[in-house]
Amino acid sequence: MILTVTLNTALDITYRVPSLRPHASHRVTDVTERPGGKGLNVARVLAALGHEVTVTGFAGGATGRVVQERLTRTAGVVDALVPVAGATRRTVAVVDARTGDTTQLNEPGPVIAPAEWSAFQEVYEGLVVDADAVALCGSLPPGVPVGAYAGLVRTARAAGTPVLLDASGEPLRRGIAARPDIVKPNADELAELTGSHEPLRAAQDARRRGAQSVVASFGAEGLVAATPEGRWRAVPPARIHGNPTGAGDSASAGLLSGLVERLPWPERLARAVALSAATVLAPVAGEFDRAGYEELVGRVTVTGEVTAA
Repeated sequence: MILTVTLNTALDITYRVPSLRPHASHRVTDVTERPGGKGLNVARVLAALGHEVTVTGFAGGATGRVVQERLTRTAGVVDALVPVAGATRRTVAVVDARTGDTTQLNEPGPVIAPAEWSAFQEVYEGLVVDADAVALCGSLPPGVPVGAYAGLVRTARAAGTPVLLDASGEPLRRGIAARPDIVKPNADELAELTGSHEPLRAAQDARRRGAQSVVASFGAEGLVAATPEGRWRAVPPARIHGNPTGAGDSASAGLLSGLVERLPWPERLARAVALSAATVLAPVAGEFDRAGYEELVGRVTVTGEVTAA
């Protein structure tokens, strides 16, 4: 079982419009709703790849009930979300059918009370000991301590469970010092963390700050990885056009599944890049195009070198 943690869960709503124009009314041609937040996106992709997944985090209010009800329809995913008094947030992606561009609107999350945070930690401690790996993903809702991820990383390490961290800002800075197995920032998050815009140098610097391995996503340019076994770049065969929402989460799912399956790093990276690109091809945020993935995974270019730790 793989455990994914989404402290700031959401109901992801995708609107498609013929053309998005400022200061104008629009007729929406299609609406879809999915359980969202980075960890839930990771869980959905992992389940589609055939892994058993448990999801935890917070859910509250009418929106939280919708998220949980829809999770029950997702094969391979077990709901262990912790109830809270506040309402789960919504995110709205507006897709311009003419250009393929996406405009994202994200609500704030619910305020988490100290007792609710304590209840979550108790649930997490019980789940992590039985997990093959854990993913800690996304923003922190109000009320959750800024050092939350650092504490959750340490709990996973004490249980002997490999942990992937995908966060930003101060939660990432504190979390990386707790020595997660994999950190997966995007280009901006990596530059903010290290002060460097040179991909491999920045990834190596992030490793020195505590991460065992750093895999940074650079959008259409693929991934850069610095690990104890080597350093690599993984690049898709062509630039993919579509909705990029959730592409980074699919990359995290590729990395986690590769870790659990004990794949060599180049194969993990090829899977992560192909899943990310196939998510851009999918019409709905947080899902991937299966045919696109199977066509792309063998065409990802991975270059690099094996190095000593």
